[in-house]
Amino acid sequence: MTDTASHIARLLTEGGDARIILDPKTGLNRYLASPRPRAMTTYASSTANDISPEAFAHLQTRMSAGALDGAGYGAALDELRGRIRSAYGLGTDCAIAFAPSGTDLEYVALAAVAGKGANGIHNLLLGADEVGSGCANSAGGLHFAKETALDVPTEPGTPVAGLGPVTLSQFPVRDDHGLANDSAMIAMEMRATIARALARGEHPLVHIVHGSKTGLILPAIDDVDALRRRFGADVSFVVDACQARITGEAIAAYLRRGIIVLLTGSKFMGGPPFSGFAMIPADMVRKAAPVAGGLNRIFRRAEWPEGWTGRDALPDGPNMGLLMRLEAAIFELERFQALPIPRVVRVIDAFQAATGKLQSRICAQTLGSRFGGTTPPQWHPIEMRTLVTLDLSCCLTRPSFDDAVAIQGGLLERGIRLGQPVRCIRLGTSGEKAQWAGTLRLGLSMPQIVRMDVLEDRALEEAFAADMTRIGDALIAVMLGSRRAQRLSA
Repeated sequence: MTDTASHIARLLTEGGDARIILDPKTGLNRYLASPRPRAMTTYASSTANDISPEAFAHLQTRMSAGALDGAGYGAALDELRGRIRSAYGLGTDCAIAFAPSGTDLEYVALAAVAGKGANGIHNLLLGADEVGSGCANSAGGLHFAKETALDVPTEPGTPVAGLGPVTLSQFPVRDDHGLANDSAMIAMEMRATIARALARGEHPLVHIVHGSKTGLILPAIDDVDALRRRFGADVSFVVDACQARITGEAIAAYLRRGIIVLLTGSKFMGGPPFSGFAMIPADMVRKAAPVAGGLNRIFRRAEWPEGWTGRDALPDGPNMGLLMRLEAAIFELERFQALPIPRVVRVIDAFQAATGKLQSRICAQTLGSRFGGTTPPQWHPIEMRTLVTLDLSCCLTRPSFDDAVAIQGGLLERGIRLGQPVRCIRLGTSGEKAQWAGTLRLGLSMPQIVRMDVLEDRALEEAFAADMTRIGDALIAVMLGSRRAQRLSA
């Protein structure tokens, strides 16, 4: 690998937290992703991606041309803001803040509504198990890791100075059987929680999930609008769309309602982990309270939108790792957005057909998604069909959640990466510990769709069929091997 390529690979692992650091034995991060392109059968966009060969080459070109350097950090981020707005068809009334991860983006949402309640913020967090493991802490205004992207040591669970007080209520998106909870029921529970928070003098911040780890969109937009009509400016909303399985039309519709939208470049967008950005209605930025003092341990000045009071108190200087990851992600976004929708649908339909055959072959079930209500087409984005969650609990070996983690590792040894298991279906308890069914997720990414788009129909079908045959063969081998090992150890 050339010096430039090695430098890029190193930068891609810097400027985040411990999750991005490589294991010296494997050369992979905690999500089993590599900062270098590699030959794998990969459907892991629901968790994290290896950088694509095309994006890696793009970074090499940009760096060689001097377009990516620390001195031009602010200008580079401003350029990315313009490219994001252009890719999604948004106007300049959309302000954009950048962050190393989706978990860090929760702080941006809290900062945007800070000071609106005499007694702080009450955050209504939806589907914590299906949006990110650290989000319950960051949504509560707490540190979630032992260090920040500025490499400042922190203690998980301790408050971020100046954001609080923040209290938290959590709402599950699925029941114990793995069925999606009803949007109207979620909205009803939220309505009661909002009323109690207002009575305490707190400002409610309601989370909407637009694309959970298993493809849910909740609450439905008609239920969100009902809450907006009932409470008006006394309540604020933020959309967790960090999987990035969302259309530009839906983003624009949320922003028109005065709702913040959070996205990451490391899931469906196909960029390397970690990078994220918050899209904020510009008038909300102008009216926001000064940037909380504790955020100077987490963010750099250029990452916050101009016009936000107190922005200049944040430390100056670059986060080159974040810039490189954002550049790679937006490169993938622009390539994908250039495809006509019928061509995207063609690839996704072929993916759905192939994964359906895989599901039947291994006797798995798919975990259903729900988009909710009688809502307009933009709330049913075709991108949501790029994610398939396999419930393995009905397979011959009946793997548990822990078994599924081991199965994922066994697949990796065979050159196959799928999305991490998610706790969706409760099997019962063992002692005091809840037991969960085994799941695995197959997710397309934007660069995969772009790559598959060049194939004719027959070749496209054959390419997906070959991948699913390989995955099915490996799954059967790993699951049967695990079962034999269990019998021998019994």
